[in-house]
Amino acid sequence: MSANLLNIKLEFAKNVVRQAGGFIRQHLSDDLEISEKSHFDDLVTNLDRDVQDQILAQIQTTFPGDHLLAEENDVRHAIQDGNVWVLDPIDGTTNFIVQRDHFAVMLAYYENGIGKIGVILDVMNDNLYWGNGIRSYKNDKQISLTPKPLRQSLIGVNTYMYRTNAGGLLDLSHESLGVRAIGSAGIEYVNILEGKIWGYFSNLSPWDYAAGAVLIAPFGYVTQQLDGRPLDFEGRQMMMSVPSNQLAALSAYLK
Repeated sequence: MSANLLNIKLEFAKNVVRQAGGFIRQHLSDDLEISEKSHFDDLVTNLDRDVQDQILAQIQTTFPGDHLLAEENDVRHAIQDGNVWVLDPIDGTTNFIVQRDHFAVMLAYYENGIGKIGVILDVMNDNLYWGNGIRSYKNDKQISLTPKPLRQSLIGVNTYMYRTNAGGLLDLSHESLGVRAIGSAGIEYVNILEGKIWGYFSNLSPWDYAAGAVLIAPFGYVTQQLDGRPLDFEGRQMMMSVPSNQLAALSAYLK
């Protein structure tokens, strides 16, 4: 794809995500229709679906030849096959319902499995993080990030994995200054970009990590399964986003 068309898609992604954030903030006081999906704490609201429908409709109208991979319906095109947009309309839905804070809109664009565009909006702070896998920005300012050593840092974790030592995560946490659990993958990736955490460990679906993986790649971060295998972008997998030059230090703890 030409650089010009990719830039057009990047500007499109930034615009639709900002529009979605504004729409959500306008409806914060609405009475929500809340439904359970797989479990009582796996929730979806009518606003999740409204935001998803709006963004998908704009993608389909503007780029009708592209494919879609989205959370809140059965739109599940394989990310390795052609030009694919990956959407999480409200990442951190439980936070949105309970706190009205700490949630994000996330949109990514991949070509044959390679991340080309990542956009995350921290909705309540109205900060847009965006990039092309080469450079990443917060609003209009380019981000500069040099990861510190693990022993000088905090890590972001999935609470269940941490409590149960899944994959050896509890053991690994003892090599850090501590753990933080936010409940939104998008906000965890924002915290990596802000230098607030060293890495992120969770059990995620593709729409949870697609945008974040693009945004942290310019700083030497790798996003992969805990055992080092590539993510398959199909179902939930225990994964990590960490500095690639510090991977060797993890091998003694992660399983």
